[in-house]
Amino acid sequence: MTPAELHQDAIVIDGLIIAKWNRELFEDMRKGGLTAANCTVSVWEGFQATVNNIVATNALLAESSDLVRPVRTTADITRAKEEGKTGIIYGFQNAHAFEDQIGYVEVFKRLGVGIVQMCYNTQNLVGTGCYERDGGLSGFGREIVAEMNRVGIMCDLSHVGEKTSTEVIEASEKPVCYSHCLPSGLKDHPRNKSDQELKFIADHGGFVGVTMFTPFLRAGVDATIDDYVEAIEYVMNIVGEDAIGIGTDFTQGQDHNFFEWLTHDKGYARRLTRFGEIINPEGIRTIGEFGNLTEALLRRGFSEPQVRKIMGENWVRVLKDVWGE
Repeated sequence: MTPAELHQDAIVIDGLIIAKWNRELFEDMRKGGLTAANCTVSVWEGFQATVNNIVATNALLAESSDLVRPVRTTADITRAKEEGKTGIIYGFQNAHAFEDQIGYVEVFKRLGVGIVQMCYNTQNLVGTGCYERDGGLSGFGREIVAEMNRVGIMCDLSHVGEKTSTEVIEASEKPVCYSHCLPSGLKDHPRNKSDQELKFIADHGGFVGVTMFTPFLRAGVDATIDDYVEAIEYVMNIVGEDAIGIGTDFTQGQDHNFFEWLTHDKGYARRLTRFGEIINPEGIRTIGEFGNLTEALLRRGFSEPQVRKIMGENWVRVLKDVWGE
């Protein structure tokens, strides 16, 4: 089987995309052979604004139903593959939309939300992000974790502080994830995870999606797809071939104002970080080039079964567990 044939045959899941949602993007997802993706519909927004985002995205999916379909279960991922479409999983990068209402967790689950990050870079009612002093998981946060376990929403810890992450991992009865992260063993950065953190989440049944966001890669903006594969290999050597997948963090189509919104606390307050130039690794600049990643993994020496696991099979297995199927 050629790399192109393997890519076409495999389940391909991207664990984090925060691109600009439009038909052009969905067309590129099909070009790249994506079976499904975790698509961000909330970062700094509260309850009402997040509901509004979901309403708008629902309409967009309906208008492009020849290209995409909503995902509520892993069976929907299988159907997307069979139909030649991309399944869209709604995800949050912040639990802020739950506000102080535990009942909102189930409301959002019923609206199709399958993955929620506990904090985005800073403090919220649940815990602490990776850009400030970490106070750990709050009492309310423990209730939120328990409710997410109950209704079947995956806890994501990508932008979460180390102490809060550890306490979520310990508190959760279901697997949790870093949907999109890189190892600090290759580049020291507040957003990257240490070998110890990666091993801890894997030892507790968790999952790691590896991102290609170049500010966090060792080669920075000069990175190529092979540098991305190096990071995947590094993480896999720690967590094993069954606890790893892809979470690119594609920001395709977003503009300067969007990144300013992301990098300020609550979207408007103090500056948290500067990304500098945003350019994806050479060879996978756009979602349409996703097939190159399968080829690059094979070129690195990964076996076909390993590539299938990394590209999507592992995501399906862990989501099935978390979603209670």
